[in-house]
Amino acid sequence: MNVAREGIPFILIAAAIAAGCYGLALMRRSWPLWLLAFVLTIVAVWVAWFFRDPERTGERGESLVISPADGRVVMIADVDEPSFVHGKATRISIFMNIFNVHVNRYPVDGTVQYVHYNPGKFINAAADKASLDNEQMSVGIAARGRLILVRQIAGAIARRIVTYSKVGDDARQGERFGIIRFGSRVDVFVPTNARVRVKIGERPVAGTTVLAELP
Repeated sequence: MNVAREGIPFILIAAAIAAGCYGLALMRRSWPLWLLAFVLTIVAVWVAWFFRDPERTGERGESLVISPADGRVVMIADVDEPSFVHGKATRISIFMNIFNVHVNRYPVDGTVQYVHYNPGKFINAAADKASLDNEQMSVGIAARGRLILVRQIAGAIARRIVTYSKVGDDARQGERFGIIRFGSRVDVFVPTNARVRVKIGERPVAGTTVLAELP
């Protein structure tokens, strides 16, 4: 199983704690410590599973917008986007719970023209106002004259957004550009004349599911 490099320290720490508890249980011959060691092993396995980073394939194309995140579509709305699009855009919001893969991927091919970090709150990422109030990182991509914005949003549990993108980088559809740790949300802003191919409640897969078709 591939794991995201950001998760390696957490995996090693969780494994070391579980191993230490097994050693202590062996020394003291304590059944409560054996039970605790077993629970800590389950936690260590979950941590490794949380940071899994599977390879993804699917439809690709200049007119397609691929999902940047696993999760559940919680909102689709036409909004004003003043920071990069500078006008109306359709926002597709994907909520990731602690059981989803949290590695994020570029939705289109293009050039990164905008990267902006905004500190903020840690309210429930599924809430509408989280797109404005929560800690977030925005990555704007110019894709053959069309502007696509991806926004990583921290949630009530997430406390760390990682983004590899820099202005001037080549964005490659389906390639990794970041990760959010422990529950969060990703918003994708597409032109309002794009044909959205998902509905609220659907569960897209990062790097595989087509969210929208560009005109």
